[in-house]
Amino acid sequence: MLELTMASVTGADAGATAGMLMADAPSDPGAVLRVGRDRTVCRLATPDDWLFVSRVHLEFLCGPEGSWQVTWLHGSRPEPSSEVRLTFAGMSTRSVPYGGTAQLPAGSTGEIVIFDRTGPQSVNVGFYHER
Repeated sequence: MLELTMASVTGADAGATAGMLMADAPSDPGAVLRVGRDRTVCRLATPDDWLFVSRVHLEFLCGPEGSWQVTWLHGSRPEPSSEVRLTFAGMSTRSVPYGGTAQLPAGSTGEIVIFDRTGPQSVNVGFYHER
């Protein structure tokens, strides 16, 4: 199972957990969880006016052996208006490239943050990949 929590944060609210959304999915091959502005396909949706987040920004996909990966989907623009960083609990932070994919090992926890390059806004997605 993959469990996600999401908070949309502005500079004034940094560190706040109010308004947190949650989603989960079993680790069945082909299972998908999406994060973005399009509520018709995203289980976790950001505010509509947060244009630094694509309609479908992050896609969590379960592979054939129950392992999960996250992909920062390449949008219609050649350069993104955001930055995505991944941190595993107790480890350093690394950037996820635009259009890139990162593996989420079984039993891992951490956070993926989508930063607005033009202002103090972020989308913080915590994850827990159950063994």
